[in-house]
Amino acid sequence: MAKIDEFKQFVKKNPKLVKYVKNGESDWQKFYEIYDLYGEDREAWKDYLNVETQVATAFGVNEVFNWLKNINLDSVQSGVSNLQKVIGMVQDLSSKDETKPNKEYKPRPMYKHFED
Repeated sequence: MAKIDEFKQFVKKNPKLVKYVKNGESDWQKFYEIYDLYGEDREAWKDYLNVETQVATAFGVNEVFNWLKNINLDSVQSGVSNLQKVIGMVQDLSSKDETKPNKEYKPRPMYKHFED
């Protein structure tokens, strides 16, 4: 029973295995057999646990250029100019707050009533 508990802990550490079972690409029996034979050896699990790194390395220079070609430069320029306007407005508001004179409160004398 200890080997099954170890396998359950391994699956908890590697939730990607659950996706393979839910998608029907594999089953728990196959995963348990791999675990029983090889344990947590990364070479045995590389096909199942390193899928993201394989996708990242397949993303080449041509895909980057194609992605850059599809960018609409007019919309980027519009967004940058709108951002510059907002920053200018915030700077104006902050500079107005700094230039306000500091008025001190002067209490009215006790003997003076309504501008006497």
